[in-house]
Amino acid sequence: MYFGPVELYRLLAQYPKAIVDVGEHHERQSYRTRTSIMGPNGVQDLVVQIQRLSGEKMPMHTVELSYAENWPYQHVHAFRSGYGKTPWAIHFLEDIADLLEREHARLVDLDLATMRMCLKWLRLSTELEISSNYVEPASITAGLDLRQTFHPKKPLPMGVASLPPYPQVFADRHGYVPRLSIIDLLCNTGPQAVGHLAK
Repeated sequence: MYFGPVELYRLLAQYPKAIVDVGEHHERQSYRTRTSIMGPNGVQDLVVQIQRLSGEKMPMHTVELSYAENWPYQHVHAFRSGYGKTPWAIHFLEDIADLLEREHARLVDLDLATMRMCLKWLRLSTELEISSNYVEPASITAGLDLRQTFHPKKPLPMGVASLPPYPQVFADRHGYVPRLSIIDLLCNTGPQAVGHLAK
């Protein structure tokens, strides 16, 4: 997931291993291609551009990124506008810019790079097991299959709780906003982020 929401990392903090199914079909408007951040004017959705074959189902590992529009520059600018004045921005924003300025060929390469970077920042030891073949729901031992249910346009799945409120840079203007990117939590709370995930 592209700089996934705080709730995803709250779950990852609870498990020693998570399977990332890159054999599943790409789902439009999902966390695989988008993240939500807070900016001066409110919530801003950042969307990764892909090369889509019209009407065809595409396994995730075949989805290529499109650089016809300069979305990496726009995303870096949005992260800096939203979080440049947060207490911990200096520790994260340059690494985000470096990652986005490298052209990744496939969506999964970008998603995995963002996940690994965030796990490292949070000091979480959760292992990401990559499956190139579709993982059948019956074979998931923990029984927690979030591929279709963990979606920005759906309520949180059963068993996934919202993160309790934490300090946010524009809360004085917009109030507390849940389900934002993990970058929101990291830039606002720094080394305390993992403690917020444990609440």
